[in-house]
Amino acid sequence: MEERHKRILQRNRVNLVSDLDPSDMYDGLLSKGIFTQDMIDEIKRSGTRRDQARQLVRDLETRGSRAFPALIECLREKGQHSLPDLLLAGEPQSQPLPLPVHVRPVVRPLPVYSHVDTVVTPVYPSQPVRPLPTPTTPSLSPEREFGKPRATGRVRRDSIQSYKMDASPCGHCLIINNVDFEPQSELNNRTGSNIDCDKLERRFQSLNFIVLVKRNLKQKQIRQELSALSKKDHSQCDCCVVIMLSHGTEVSHNRFPGAVHGVDGPNVPVQLITNYLNGQNCPSLQGKPKLFFIQACGGGERDTGFEVTPDEDRPCIGGTDDQTDAMPMSSSSDSLSTPSDEPDARATLPTPSDILVSYSTFPGYVSWRDTQAGSWYVETLDNVLEDNAADNDLVTMLMMVNHEVSQNSAKGLYKQMPGSFNFLRKLLYFQVLPCQRPIQA
Repeated sequence: MEERHKRILQRNRVNLVSDLDPSDMYDGLLSKGIFTQDMIDEIKRSGTRRDQARQLVRDLETRGSRAFPALIECLREKGQHSLPDLLLAGEPQSQPLPLPVHVRPVVRPLPVYSHVDTVVTPVYPSQPVRPLPTPTTPSLSPEREFGKPRATGRVRRDSIQSYKMDASPCGHCLIINNVDFEPQSELNNRTGSNIDCDKLERRFQSLNFIVLVKRNLKQKQIRQELSALSKKDHSQCDCCVVIMLSHGTEVSHNRFPGAVHGVDGPNVPVQLITNYLNGQNCPSLQGKPKLFFIQACGGGERDTGFEVTPDEDRPCIGGTDDQTDAMPMSSSSDSLSTPSDEPDARATLPTPSDILVSYSTFPGYVSWRDTQAGSWYVETLDNVLEDNAADNDLVTMLMMVNHEVSQNSAKGLYKQMPGSFNFLRKLLYFQVLPCQRPIQA
């Protein structure tokens, strides 16, 4: 939304909250493509009519240049003429909002032939005919060629097919890298994690994210950094990424499994980590993808795999320097309800829409890390993003990561299987900068 329109909404927020009936606006704003149904459902859950009106006005500021004229049009359609007059006082006459374009396959009619001097000339209707749309949905098979070119001309816009991911910068990326653990934690130092951190910092800078790296954080400091991230204004961004590199453990949960340790020992459940950025605690990220990458053990069990046919067997990549990021299972009740909880992180997630949590290992199992080359998961993720981010969506690339990591073996015996909890509603394509310049945090 244009800054002048934001200022108008902010200047008249009291009147809008007092007089606006949000229920009259929902259908119009949905049909005009300003909000999605999930966004409207989220606004409805915010509480009373005044609460819904306040949330609707706040969310409109993040929905692009068409949001303000769409609001004016909806108000007039519902006979609420006093509010548009108030909002447009002193503003130049706005142009009518263009009608949404519904793309449908059009079959080109057969030409009618006219015979002039024995030359056959096809005559087509004067109305221009649109070409049939070309399907661009990528294959989800992990066996596909990683470098297979994608159809050119893909439009990066907020639609039913893919998330809007063209803001510059695209969003914020927070990396928490815990390497050196305090003696009382009884956890080993994570040699090789700095290699992972450097790779991911460069990778997400190349994907047009503002990357902030924090090292060796205690449990309370992890929460403070997540809380600070949730309080940022993400209205001009399209996405947010959190990467956790630490020891992990299995905890009781009701949505997202696992937890990561601070360098002092106590853990932060993944479920709580995601809650900091949900629609209730971070309104400026409503309807936008929130991505979490967890390089930590999901538990203490070691997977020895199973026998496969020779054509499925491949040489092991892991070596004798492989370590795990494991701790025994613990209860998350102390982590979720201590007196030091931030107030804005207490509420549970009403719906996990637009969230993806990618785990380096299956819940309950250890995650392997090479002290010389970094973790299997991060090394593979970095390589897959480098080779495929320009052509493939995120879920397809994570399937490639799953496939590649599953081929590794630690000490010639142990296996690892990454996985994800995917609550994204659309395909997600990263930006790939032609010149990979770092963006300062």
